[in-house]
Parts: sequence; C-alpha cells; structure tokens
Amino acid sequence: MLPGKKYTPDDLLRIALKRKWLILVPFAVGVGASVLVARGVPQLYRSETLIMVVPQRITGDYVKPTDATRLEDRVLSISEEIQSRSRLERIITEFNLYPDVRARGVMEDAVQQMRLNIVVKLEGQAQDSFRVSYVSSDAPLAQKVIERLASWFIDENRRARGALSASTNEFLESALEDAKRRLLDHEKKLEDYRRRYSGQLPSQLETNIQSIQNSQLQLQSVGDSINRARERRLLIERQLADVQMLPAAGAAGELTGGATPGVPQLSSAQRLEAAEAALERARLRYTPDHPDIRSLERTIQGLQTKVTEDAQQRPPTPAKLLSPTKVARQKRTNDYQAEIDVIDRQIATGQSEQARLRQVLAEYQAKVDAVPSRESELVELTRDYSTLQATYTDLLGKLEDSRLARDLEQRQIGEQFKVLDPPSLPERPVNAKTRMLVVLGGSGGGLLLGLLFVGLLEYRDSSLRTEADVTRLLSLPVLALVPLMVSKQTDSPQKRHRVLQA
Repeated sequence: MLPGKKYTPDDLLRIALKRKWLILVPFAVGVGASVLVARGVPQLYRSETLIMVVPQRITGDYVKPTDATRLEDRVLSISEEIQSRSRLERIITEFNLYPDVRARGVMEDAVQQMRLNIVVKLEGQAQDSFRVSYVSSDAPLAQKVIERLASWFIDENRRARGALSASTNEFLESALEDAKRRLLDHEKKLEDYRRRYSGQLPSQLETNIQSIQNSQLQLQSVGDSINRARERRLLIERQLADVQMLPAAGAAGELTGGATPGVPQLSSAQRLEAAEAALERARLRYTPDHPDIRSLERTIQGLQTKVTEDAQQRPPTPAKLLSPTKVARQKRTNDYQAEIDVIDRQIATGQSEQARLRQVLAEYQAKVDAVPSRESELVELTRDYSTLQATYTDLLGKLEDSRLARDLEQRQIGEQFKVLDPPSLPERPVNAKTRMLVVLGGSGGGLLLGLLFVGLLEYRDSSLRTEADVTRLLSLPVLALVPLMVSKQTDSPQKRHRVLQA
C-alpha cells in the first residue's frame, strides 16, 4: 500500500473487480457450508395448550377458599412437581423420547433435555391463565406429550387442593380439640375457685353490702325492741311494787283464818293468762311480723304445753278462800309477774338475736374485705379464660370454613384448572428462522472473509498503477505513459490462467 494514498469509489470498484475471485470464493464456501449446517439442524415442532383457572362456583363471601396462594406460586410449585425426575422418566419411557441420548445410557441427560424443552408461562392481564408448551422433532409426539402434561397439571392441582383441605381440616380439628380441653380445664378451675370463695366474689359485692345494710337494720330494730322491753319491765316492776305495798285489807274475812303468807308463785295457767293479755296489747301496737309478737306467740305456745302437762300430772288442790280485795291484789300481782317473765324472755331472745346478727355482720364484712384480693385473682383467671374462649371460637369458625372448602373440593365445584385451548398439532417447524439465520450468518461470514483477504493483499501491494500514484509518490510531473507491451508467448499463459480461474 502506497503511503498517503486515498481510495475513491472507483478505486474500490476496480479493486473488487480485479480480485473478484477472492471475494466470491469465500462467499460461496460460506453459503454452501451454512446450507449444509442448516440441513443438519433437525426440524423442531412446538405443541402448546392454554390452561385457564376457573374460580369456585360459590362466592367467597359464603365459603372462603382454603388455598389463598397466588397463581404464579401455585403454578411454579406444580411445575416443579411435574418436572421431577420420576415424572419425566416415566413420560420419556412411555413415549420413547430422546432415543439417541438414552442410547448412551445416561437418563439424566434426557431428563435435563426434556426440562429445557418444557416452557410454562403465565398469560392474561389478570394472570388467570398459563400456557404450557413442549418442543420435539416429531409433531404428533409433541402433541401427545403436551396432552399428558396438561392432564398432570389439572390432576396435580386437584390433588394438591384436596390434600391441603384435608390437612387443614385435620389440623384445625386437632387444634380445636386441644383448645376445648384447655377451656374445660380452665372452666373447672374457675368453678372450683367460685365454689371455694363463694360470697367473696366481686359480682357478689352489692349483695353482701345489701345484706350488711339489712342486718344492720334488723340489729337496730332488735336493739330498739330490747330497749322498749326493758323500759316496760321497769314500769311493770314499779307497778308490782306499788301493788305489794297496798294494805292487806279483809284479812278477817278469810274462811280458813290464820296469817296470809307473802305473794305466792304464779302458776302456769296464770302466766299463760298474763302472756295472752300481753299479746293482745302488743298486737294493738305492732305488726304481726314484729319480733315482739313472734316472741310472745312462742312463749304462749310453751306455756300452753306446760299447762297441759301440769293438769295431767298434779292432782287438784283445794283452793283457799280469800277475801275479794286480796284476791284482786293477788291477781294483779300474778299478772305483773307473768308479764315480767314474758318481757325477760323477749329480752333474752332479743339478745341472742343481736349476737346472731353481729356474727352475720362480721361474716359479711369479712367477705366484703376479701373482695379486692379475690378480684385480682379472678381477673387473672378470667383473662386467661377469655383468651382461651376467643381462641376456641376462632378455631371453631375456621374449622367450619375448612369443612365447607373441603366439601367444595370433594364435589369439584371449587377452583379448578381447565384446558381452554386443546394441545395443538404443529404444522410448521419453530426453528425455520434459526435455519435461515444460519444460512445468512454463513454467507455473511464468507463474504467478510473474502473482503479481509482483498484488504490484506491490497495493503501489501506497493506498485504504482496510475499517474496520480507517481505524482504523489515522486513529486515529479509525468511527461508520457508507455503502454504495457505483451508478447504472444507471454499472453497465452495468462489467458489460460484466467480461463482456469473462471
């Protein structure tokens, strides 16, 4: 190559025409080789099917689906299960796939090759369907394989959903049984606690306070009754003393004669008569339920019983004949004494009632005082019970939902896979473009190789071919050009060489 030489399009055309064989021969070789390579590439056919996800026929507001995973994750999981070694070995053996690879005795290579030929792709804007395709050199065989793969996808989805529903239902039943057992144990603890501390529970605080108030009212009423009884006793004692201080008139009128002893003891009949008189007077002042009325009634019943017994056991004694004045005084004395006895009984009954009411008040007050500590203990027990009850209720609801979902799967009205486009029978190879690209690549490579050869030869050629080359290289003007003179002896071999080249 001459230094400083610039090539024009005419120069490039001249060089290409001059060295056309160096360009055409590599191009032809590249074309021929790429055609042979393309013919050696087997024709591959792709069969595919479109599987759509059919939602469950019962709305999710009534029956919640058990499997809430995304379709992408579910399809990926099923695809990995189907493309396992055991599954693919079964289908390879059944359809006699990849015999040349299996002839070498390496099944793993055939399995790996089939995995590369299986493509699973989600489709649709909502991604509610997916396409499964398989590539094989035999079109009918590719269709059969894709039919088997589609059936496996549908069956595996149904089996996986059924197994998930069954396992979920079994787990919830076990968890519910455990929660029920713990809840019953806690209920028994609460029952024992309530039974042990009955009356000291916070829920019984108002009842205890009301009982304390009622007991205090009763205690005050009994105290008032005792005070009134004591006042009446003092009054009767004064009246009795006044009667006993009266002069004993009419002593001479006694039929039996002799001195009269002091006031005799009252008989049961006299005391009964005095008690009945006191009861009549008390009924005029109090209600039938008043403690004094009740006490007098019990006293009268006891005196009536005693009078009956005395009448049966003692023989009748002759009564002394007394004067009317003494008889009246003795009768009044007996009445006062009987009334004092009745009042003493009332006071004794009231005092015992006071002691009982004070004991009741102490018991209720102890229960009220124990409420704060029982409340803290009960809050802890109730908090655990509320948690267990909420857990049990939640598990019970989930178990019912799981059973409904299992029924949907068993009746095959849940979410399912459905073949939307059946497996197609491919009519043209999917690698036709690949073969064409091989031919074009080989042709382009041959042409590029020829151009590189021409460029290399032109770079190494330093001969002067034109007047411009001489002027540029020697910086001398050209006066004349001598044409190339070729003899016949020299021209003949050159012609033969050109013919051979052609």
